[in-house]
Amino acid sequence: MDRLQDLFKILADETRLRILLLLYHKELCVCEISNILQISQPKVSRHLAKLRDVGYVRDERQGQWIFYHLNIDDPLPKEILKTIISRIHEYPLASKDLERLSEMEKNNRLCERKNL
Repeated sequence: MDRLQDLFKILADETRLRILLLLYHKELCVCEISNILQISQPKVSRHLAKLRDVGYVRDERQGQWIFYHLNIDDPLPKEILKTIISRIHEYPLASKDLERLSEMEKNNRLCERKNL
């Protein structure tokens, strides 16, 4: 039951939900997430720390960057995120985030990833 409560606490926070939706699509660094969500890097870092603490996000250092990945093995949170994404048009803010991500990818404005 605690795991389910953690999930709903995470999803109840708009910023953490937006971060999870972005990471569902692509690994990103703090600066990329900050640019897409249009919030400060320290605020993004605090939310990522919370997501990492509950195990929904993991990080990986690549050169000078730390990239964050979705780390959800439990089928329930995965299914909930899939459902939200399938109805993303009903969430204008999250839709705009995904548009910004796409635009950043198109314009090659994402941090340079090093091949490991």
